[in-house]
Amino acid sequence: MTQLPRRRFLHLATGVAALPIASRLAWGQTYPARPVRLVAPFPPGGTIDLFARLIGQWLSEHLGQPVIIDNRSGAGGNIGTEAVVRATADGYTLLLVSVANTWNATLYDKLSFDFVRDIAPVASVNRGMAVLVVHPSFVAKSVPELIAYAKSNPGKINMASGGIGSGQHLYGELFKSMAGVDMLHVPYRGGGPALTDLLAGQVSIMFDSIATCIEHIRAGKLRALAVTAATRSEALPDVPTVAEFVPGYEATGWQGIGAPRNTPVEIIDKLNTEINAGLADPAIKTRIADLGYSVFAGSPADFGKVIAADTEKWGRVVRFAGIKAS
Repeated sequence: MTQLPRRRFLHLATGVAALPIASRLAWGQTYPARPVRLVAPFPPGGTIDLFARLIGQWLSEHLGQPVIIDNRSGAGGNIGTEAVVRATADGYTLLLVSVANTWNATLYDKLSFDFVRDIAPVASVNRGMAVLVVHPSFVAKSVPELIAYAKSNPGKINMASGGIGSGQHLYGELFKSMAGVDMLHVPYRGGGPALTDLLAGQVSIMFDSIATCIEHIRAGKLRALAVTAATRSEALPDVPTVAEFVPGYEATGWQGIGAPRNTPVEIIDKLNTEINAGLADPAIKTRIADLGYSVFAGSPADFGKVIAADTEKWGRVVRFAGIKAS
């Protein structure tokens, strides 16, 4: 066997070792070379769909390739999520992720994927809060009065939600557990019907998005008792936080972009850079604010920490309340 001179051997070895790095850099530089599919795992017209189209339009304009929105709804977002988990990890299939993905991990017993393991965080987009609203005829005019009334009348306050396992439901269950109260959960087939019955006085309270409720609050058709974030809302500056009366309470939603695990890091970083540039754009910031959310930008690693923390947090709530997806 012919022996290579040591210097030539080291030169060749170095070149071979550099090939994967060069290939990865090439992926980032040439991506995308064809249209990108962004899966929105909920029906058209909802908040998930709206933000998918907002971010998709920005990426289309700045990546030089169309970003096609693919609405794949069903099973609380799990059908669309699974489609992305099974997709090729090449950056051409992305997912509009939300906080719902974190509680689904515990709500559903037999998922064929592990969200934290199988979806790589790309970029967070927004963060939003809910508001605890009551019908104007309801006896309690503040959170302390609500807690006192609930403790004196266990199980008699009707708490509406958009369904078992919905954000409204879980925000309410977190409140019940932390405030030590018992309220009757009344699930509806969607947030719209639940809000309609709240406005009619058929149910007493609801944790709902500010965007949905704010006009009713301003018109005096609903009374806002508190917002669910750690800080007050700019849209409702006079409304206290739940945490001002129930220390430690915080329930916020968020949305962002994910990709199949093993997607090249250079592609993830390129997408993160472009999305964060969009979030700094005044027109997009205004649109996000109009929808009742705030800009929530950061690195993929930062987003991953949020996902992991909320998966653990909402898992505890789901287990404590004994909730199972119907």
